[in-house]
Amino acid sequence: MRESVQAEVMMSFLVSEELSFRIPVELRYETSDPYAVRLTFHLPGDAPVTWVFGRELMIDGVGRPCGEGDVHISPIDSEMLGEVLIRLQVGGDQALFRSSTPPLVAFLDRTDKLVPLGQEGALADFDTHLDEALGRILAEEQSAG
Repeated sequence: MRESVQAEVMMSFLVSEELSFRIPVELRYETSDPYAVRLTFHLPGDAPVTWVFGRELMIDGVGRPCGEGDVHISPIDSEMLGEVLIRLQVGGDQALFRSSTPPLVAFLDRTDKLVPLGQEGALADFDTHLDEALGRILAEEQSAG
């Protein structure tokens, strides 16, 4: 049984200190991938871009700076928890987004009602999908090497 939680949030895409614009961002969580959240950014003039990263990273990032590698999330003011910065990076290119915290918290609360944090491994389907994905990855590595 596939269940999901979706929300649309308006975020500011911070192009530079002088230039930013508001864009719709679709948030999605699926029980078939219980550790991850998907953010689909609808940038004007471009095809939508989806980023997938850990739900726990988003939960932690609302309250304190966190993230390594390509995704960093941090509150703008850790005292107030009013807004969050999301920094996405690919190679030398990066994009910075600012979001109000309450809609993110509401979305994360709905994901927790669907699959409580720490209970992700209890989903039997997930282990099957993980085994299949790992098998495909190993097969690709063997055929490439």
